[in-house]
Amino acid sequence: MILTDAAAITRRSAEEFLKATMAAVEEKGSFAVALAGGSTPRALYALLADDPKLRAQIPWDKIYFFFGDERHVPPDHADSNFRMANESLFSKLQLKSGQVSRIHGEYPDSEQAALEYEQALRAYFKLQPGEYPRFDLILLGMGDEGHTLSLFPGTKALHPGDRIVLSNWVGKLCTERITLTGPAVNRAKQVIFAVTRADKACALKAVLEGPFEPEQLPAQFIQPESGKVLWLVDQAAGSMLAQAKK
Repeated sequence: MILTDAAAITRRSAEEFLKATMAAVEEKGSFAVALAGGSTPRALYALLADDPKLRAQIPWDKIYFFFGDERHVPPDHADSNFRMANESLFSKLQLKSGQVSRIHGEYPDSEQAALEYEQALRAYFKLQPGEYPRFDLILLGMGDEGHTLSLFPGTKALHPGDRIVLSNWVGKLCTERITLTGPAVNRAKQVIFAVTRADKACALKAVLEGPFEPEQLPAQFIQPESGKVLWLVDQAAGSMLAQAKK
């Protein structure tokens, strides 16, 4: 879906967040969401917390927050996805202990952080060996080369075996990342991609309309098996798509 700008994406994302929350709480009494990092998600989190009408409608005490990926940094670092979510959302709410499960990116060994986070997911979702979590909602972005989460082209996380979470060395950034794997994301009930800016137009067209080459365009791996995926893109990012030219 092509929307006018980032503000329109933020508003639509908030509507989808509320809708998904209410449906999950009505069905099973709780809502499990994996958050994304970046400027577009920051605007969404701030809107959810700061808009009085939205905030009043959301059953915050029934929401359990997780993260799709994290940088190999402490939680107070400027690059930390947790720090961003905490500043824009968590710190403004009255959340109970246990409602936020973060990835411990400050560990010297990022694989330890990945294994610990995987165990936390197994415990929360009560998973048996070989099972994957079923998030109610996963929020994603996309990079200008087609990556999503910390699933970068040519990296080992594109072949995760049965892992739910991996430490992934990203050579072009010269750092480790901790990330959910593609198979874990594909068990979600709903996935929302939010993509803005003209520099992503070519990659977005390749992901959505090009040949299936996920080794080059990892966002193509995200195809929920029994859920739905919604792409929210602004006019700049969607300028090369076929529907934009109609």
